[in-house]
Amino acid sequence: MSKKVILITGTNSGFGWLTAHSLVALGHQVYATMRDTQGKNSDKAAALSVLENVTVLDVTLTDDKCVQQAVERVIAESGRIDVLVNNAGFSLNGVAESFTTADLQAIFDVNVFAPWRFIKQVLPAMRKQAEGLIINVTSGFGRVSFPFATIYAGSKFGLEGISEGLHYELKRLGIDVAIIEPGAFPTEMSQKTQYASDQSVFEGYSAIAEMPGKMMIALGGLIQSHNPDPQMVADAIVDLIGTAKGKRPLRTVVDPITGKYIEAANHAVAEQFGPGLTLFGMGELLT
Repeated sequence: MSKKVILITGTNSGFGWLTAHSLVALGHQVYATMRDTQGKNSDKAAALSVLENVTVLDVTLTDDKCVQQAVERVIAESGRIDVLVNNAGFSLNGVAESFTTADLQAIFDVNVFAPWRFIKQVLPAMRKQAEGLIINVTSGFGRVSFPFATIYAGSKFGLEGISEGLHYELKRLGIDVAIIEPGAFPTEMSQKTQYASDQSVFEGYSAIAEMPGKMMIALGGLIQSHNPDPQMVADAIVDLIGTAKGKRPLRTVVDPITGKYIEAANHAVAEQFGPGLTLFGMGELLT
């Protein structure tokens, strides 16, 4: 695999942390973003910074200017940007009605708008190169929406929609867009699930009040019994980067627990997507 310049978001923990280490081990130049590198993430920033070919960038994902400056620095120092991995995200769970508009704005700002900020900034350089790869980490909940994960799923559906359209728009410009769909893994994100702000609606949901808790208990049990390794997601990202341009699949499911039905959904859509594009006069975008 030739050496590439790779920008990864959310590298202070979980998939991003493992991906950064995996790519550096292969000799790639990695720009690892996280926030608060002088505060709560200082230890993680320091640990990554001592690795050869790693530059840690303090980036606030919700700040347009901050994202722009980060991408400009990568290009100024390395002369190009080959791969963007949009990994950062967070989860909100609970009764959907209990989420305020501000709650939705917060999760969409990180899970949808932040990836778009980076995509918007890297595309001019990738188009000029006529080469590039954008990997967006979504979720199995980007394909199906489970009760009490409704708002989180909505944000991941949004990123999936952006990714799928871009996959076809950019293919003939030499740029690949690929989606990683992880299932449940024992990462810091899964252990720091946040909940909704509007508790006033809970009384009206007394008939199903125990269900969110049951879901989390069941999920914890599945993770404990299967013990899925988060490195699987990092390995899938590495594999996509190492795959030849134009040969990368749109979606890659990484879910040893419930991935089969997500794969089945992906397969069913893929079978009909091509004929649909052709019907609308865009069949040439398939090749």
